[in-house]
Amino acid sequence: MPWEFVRIGLAFVAGGLLLSAGIEDARTREIADGKSIALCALAPLWWWANAATVWPGVAVQVAAAAILFAIFATAFHFGMMGGGDVKLIAALTLWLPLPELVGMVMVMSLVGGGVTLAMLIHHRFARSDRPVEVPYGVAIAAAGILAFREPILNHFA
Repeated sequence: MPWEFVRIGLAFVAGGLLLSAGIEDARTREIADGKSIALCALAPLWWWANAATVWPGVAVQVAAAAILFAIFATAFHFGMMGGGDVKLIAALTLWLPLPELVGMVMVMSLVGGGVTLAMLIHHRFARSDRPVEVPYGVAIAAAGILAFREPILNHFA
């Protein structure tokens, strides 16, 4: 039972970091590296609190984070995503097992599409000549926070 409190506490800390990153991205179109670093630094404690095995558990988490980092770094290279977004998604990947990660990425894509649509509509009405900058950290944060509902809402299972 004490580990449940650690898991719930860590989920709230991660949720707070994600919320802060989403707000920061919406306001400034940047995400401070400290938020991603904190998520990475706390991931081993999360693994420990969840009794994750080194093989294959932690190894799969690290491999998934590296793969998603490579995919989104490619998107960054082509100007489709910001660097803070890439680091945030990789850091968040360290926390989510593959089934939850797949669901999170799907939710992130849907929310990201909505944010993009809202930014395009706003850009159209503002009649701005500047390129549209989409705060994709908002979508990452929203999807990540939703992914953490399990250890908070289903801790009696």
